[in-house]
Amino acid sequence: MTRANPGIDAASVDTLTDAVLTASRLLVAVSVRSIAAAEDNLTLPQFRLLVVLHTRGPLKHATLAEHLGVTPSTASRMVDKLVAGGLVDRRHSPVSRREIVLEITREGARIVRQVTTRRRKEIAKIVARMPEESRRGLVDALTAFAEAGGEPPAAEGSWG
Repeated sequence: MTRANPGIDAASVDTLTDAVLTASRLLVAVSVRSIAAAEDNLTLPQFRLLVVLHTRGPLKHATLAEHLGVTPSTASRMVDKLVAGGLVDRRHSPVSRREIVLEITREGARIVRQVTTRRRKEIAKIVARMPEESRRGLVDALTAFAEAGGEPPAAEGSWG
């Protein structure tokens, strides 16, 4: 295991990893409930695709697949379903007519905002139940975690 910080031993990394895994189960559950309340037919991976397009803007197919960490063929199948549902548009790139650019539609953006609003409310309730001393440092730790994973910030007013 390569350590990014030589001052942190492997046991500490394992303990932190376990804590993040546990928290991620809760966050996935919150996300799934929020998506189900907004759109019965939308899967978590499809929602993630919408969020990527919403936060990063129009993308070429290969770039989208890279952001999602999937193969281009998997991304293509996901996009096909979302195009058919009116949540994503395909158009020719203004730079090269041979390239296709994918962009979230107004309806897709509405769903992202609706799901994110529900998630924000549910997460706020969970955070409010945390002891004050446990909340200290949480913003810095989660921000550093998201940055290390290449995730753009989801500040209030942004939707993702």
